[in-house]
Amino acid sequence: MSENPPQSPTTELAETGREFYRRGWARGASGNFSILLARKPLRLCITAAGNEKGALDETNFLEIDDDAEILQGFGRPSDETVLHLSIYRLRPKARCILYSQTVWGMLLADKYFVDGSIVMQGYEALKGLSGRTTHDEIERIPIVENAQDQIALSHVIENVLLENPTIHGIYIRRHGLYTWGETVEDARKNVDIFEFMFEVLGRGTR
Repeated sequence: MSENPPQSPTTELAETGREFYRRGWARGASGNFSILLARKPLRLCITAAGNEKGALDETNFLEIDDDAEILQGFGRPSDETVLHLSIYRLRPKARCILYSQTVWGMLLADKYFVDGSIVMQGYEALKGLSGRTTHDEIERIPIVENAQDQIALSHVIENVLLENPTIHGIYIRRHGLYTWGETVEDARKNVDIFEFMFEVLGRGTR
């Protein structure tokens, strides 16, 4: 029996959007997902702006280049496209970037904003993060202030990535979580772990 052919990037991201919407991790048209198609020259498949994540299909994606110019597809790139480009440039192993937005994450990011990061340690679930082998290792998710100037925000994120080479995600305050992985499955697993931990930590601080 032959193996099933690999899914297309648009199919993988559309399925991810529907699953995130079902689990309450993506509401309405908020957020954006992408897959790296090539590094040299850099090419992305990314959600077009304004589409509800629970109803994505192959028509809701764009192929863009390193300057965020559209190569294929219809619509306009998300305002946060430059953030995806920054992450791919500074995380050579990343091939997928996902976004999630939940009540628990939002509350924790507000609570720990003055500390600069959400800190997790000692939970067995953390071993599931890419590259982790022990639950005792400290995991930090830096929190950065949101801004309407996405170019300026991308520079802030670049600095955070350079200063924190082992992190798996960044939280934009009062916006949402950006997480990445070497595959869509890898990135989804990281999101799953982080969202689980957000609820654990959130309920524990009530």
